[in-house]
Amino acid sequence: VQLQASGGGLVQAGGSLRLSCAASGRTFSNYVMSWFRQAPGKEREFVAAVRWSGGWTYYADSVKGRFTISRDTAKNTVYLEMNRLKPEDTAVYYCAAGRVPVVTTMTAYEYWGQGTLVTVSS
Repeated sequence: VQLQASGGGLVQAGGSLRLSCAASGRTFSNYVMSWFRQAPGKEREFVAAVRWSGGWTYYADSVKGRFTISRDTAKNTVYLEMNRLKPEDTAVYYCAAGRVPVVTTMTAYEYWGQGTLVTVSS
């Protein structure tokens, strides 16, 4: 199983980026796909989750209304559309997949991508 994250980069505050996570190696029909992030010197934190089968998303309060998570089952890809970015959004963003009862519990996820760096300048 492989999760390949991409799309990070440098953007000014107020700008937008779209991250992608290409998934391969198994079917994810009963999985939750999520994004986490880790800022320098801080612990990894939950950002957003989507059920692979559809019909449900969940967001951290810090990104609610600015970020949108979605998935394209035909392309086996999960996206994180990030708008109105702030300097505090600067972090390495990781995608993860798991059959998790609580989506914010990092240790419950089975598979992780390698991370993509997002830097927001003020």
